[in-house]
Amino acid sequence: MKFLDHLEEWLIATLMAAATLITFFAVVHRYGSGIESLQPYLAHIHTSWAQELTIYLFVWMAKFGAAYGVRTGIHVGVDVLINQLSDRNRSRFIVIGLLAGALFTGIIGTLGATFVWEIGHTDQTSADLELPMWLVYLAVPCGSYLMSFRFLQVLVNFVKTGHLPKHDHSHVEGMDDVADDSNWFAMDDNLHPHDIKKNGGDKP
Repeated sequence: MKFLDHLEEWLIATLMAAATLITFFAVVHRYGSGIESLQPYLAHIHTSWAQELTIYLFVWMAKFGAAYGVRTGIHVGVDVLINQLSDRNRSRFIVIGLLAGALFTGIIGTLGATFVWEIGHTDQTSADLELPMWLVYLAVPCGSYLMSFRFLQVLVNFVKTGHLPKHDHSHVEGMDDVADDSNWFAMDDNLHPHDIKKNGGDKP
């Protein structure tokens, strides 16, 4: 499972980085083409494919990112009423919700796989890159099936432990370590409160 988790994270990070670099290159090329001294070098480079490829990368990233969100508890949910129930009824609603999520994404994955199979027997290609369209739409079944698996994974873990993955949106990675390890009053000057207190109140 750790291999799948790391593969998922690396895939999302790679797709995001690739989309960012391609967009940056396209923007630099566009503005550089307006500079007369750079036109001879940039005129033969065509970036009409950049926008299309970026869109496809973001589609794949979004589908796998949704599965990552289920695993880590990032998705926003309305649980005000559920939290008012007793522990037993709350657990039942959570199980029903996770099963519904797994069922829904499983159905979407199956419909997506059927669509990919059908379009794979055609000659449809993308406008600029001329990629087979089945390759583009393959993100739907792959991402949806992975998301369904993550719902079931969370369900099994909840049944065993009674805990759901929870992400603290106010938490900034690494800040807790800095706050715990840092002594904000340890400064080498005579104007700091730490030194005043150490020297005995108002004494200079």
